[in-house]
Amino acid sequence: MTQAIHKPVTFEEFVNWLPENTAVRYELHNGSIVEMAQPIGEHEEVKGFIARKVTVEFDRLNLPYMIPNQAIVRPLEKDSGYFPDVLVLNQANLVNETLWKKESIVSLGTTIPLIIEVVSTNWRDDYYLKYADYEEMGISEYWIVDYAALGGRNFIGNPKQATISICNLVDGEYQISKFQDSDVWRQAAERLRIISQTFPELNLTPTQIFQAGLV
Repeated sequence: MTQAIHKPVTFEEFVNWLPENTAVRYELHNGSIVEMAQPIGEHEEVKGFIARKVTVEFDRLNLPYMIPNQAIVRPLEKDSGYFPDVLVLNQANLVNETLWKKESIVSLGTTIPLIIEVVSTNWRDDYYLKYADYEEMGISEYWIVDYAALGGRNFIGNPKQATISICNLVDGEYQISKFQDSDVWRQAAERLRIISQTFPELNLTPTQIFQAGLV
């Protein structure tokens, strides 16, 4: 669960307020500071697995990319600030980010080739709020990794199934491809690679991701 602290603040106030050296995570959602729930172990295993696979891929391709540990994504002209689960940055474009050197803040879609959220109990943030903001920012690819099937049935089916939604920006709007896993077609799923426009040769299947937290 997430707990909102009900005091409207600006993005600048949020950045100045952020406590250092704390285990509690906070985000700013349209002027409201939100305390984020501590992720469970499976969530962190899935996040770590994806980050490792993506890092190996951009290293193999010798791309000027990095995954920062603590960077804030700020939608332009909004009092919002997010800490994505996996944030891939194009280091070559960081010179255009006016707040990067001072505060590790990015706001340009051209700086972010890929952004990934691993769904927790606050699933509406990933499917509605961040989806809209990332699309508006022009982030070319956004993954919603719902490994525990927590999202609404409109997004992951009825009955609910673990789902990875790959959102690719086409003419300013996200086009969504969904990858699921089930006992009925598990063998086929093991051969079905996720299709990423950022990393078209990425050899990663939904089954691998869904099972990352079960090792």
